[in-house]
Amino acid sequence: MVVSRADLEATISRLESEVEDPRAGIYGPTSQSWKISKEAILFLGGGRAALLQTAHPYVAHGVDQHSATKSDPLGRFQRTFDNVFAMVFGDLDSAIKSARRVHNIHTKISGLIQENVGRFPEGAQYLANDEDALFWVHATLIDTAVQVYELVLRPLSYEEKDRYYRETRRFAYLFGIPDSVMPRDWGEFADYNQAMWNSDTLKVGKPALELRRFLFAAPKPAYGPFFRWLETMTAGLMPARLRDEYQLPWSPADQRWFRASVSALKLSYPRMPARLRYLPAYVEARRRLAGKTGPDRVGQFLERLVMVPLRRAPAKRRPRRTANA
Repeated sequence: MVVSRADLEATISRLESEVEDPRAGIYGPTSQSWKISKEAILFLGGGRAALLQTAHPYVAHGVDQHSATKSDPLGRFQRTFDNVFAMVFGDLDSAIKSARRVHNIHTKISGLIQENVGRFPEGAQYLANDEDALFWVHATLIDTAVQVYELVLRPLSYEEKDRYYRETRRFAYLFGIPDSVMPRDWGEFADYNQAMWNSDTLKVGKPALELRRFLFAAPKPAYGPFFRWLETMTAGLMPARLRDEYQLPWSPADQRWFRASVSALKLSYPRMPARLRYLPAYVEARRRLAGKTGPDRVGQFLERLVMVPLRRAPAKRRPRRTANA
């Protein structure tokens, strides 16, 4: 089923009725979602989430045919997270505006799968607002966040993970995803992910493999070691079958490097100052709730600093392929 504008407005209406403090947004400072999502270390799992998403042919071909990922990777990254952070940390009005903006963008994204891949034949149509594909993208973010949090910080109890998952259903409502598509609790959610990893719904095709190569290609030689390290960390976080299909290096040396890196992060990251650990979007949200006005200069500086390795020379964008092409 495809999420229509009416479907989106219905889930937004439900969300509005559930939110107690619109200033705090869909979660708020006492939520499990802010407790986990505020940690900058979650970006360590960004490569994993992206590769799990593009293992779904709907996502891979949609990104390949419509996205500015290759022609403007930094701009694409910033626009994506501007919307995500507005939904997670913004007030309710900001979250809803971003939800409608993203939905409108998705309504323009459709086309044909250009290969036989998994259970999808060449010529099959994809739609960005397909509710199952939308939930899969959502699931990769939630599952990866928990995985990285537990890997670097501490294990979460079942109750903590269940509370987190149940809260994040509100984030799914901002995409119009209905309850009928979503598992009821953390246990069912974990089973859903395992089933997806083993299913023929996920299959690494040509566009997905091309995007994986682009993702870990250093924009400058000086950044080569960092991107190679990021590739190793992503390989260690991936389900084995999909790691192999993406041809991610995973030699005994890579595995030792991964384990050593995790050990180092466990020791160093929790000891970092909170201002460096916590996302600027979270800090901005706390400032807003405290009645503080004006931009967060420290956060702006940190964001610019992080973006430096992501800058690439603009690439010529290929002509967009459409369903009639």
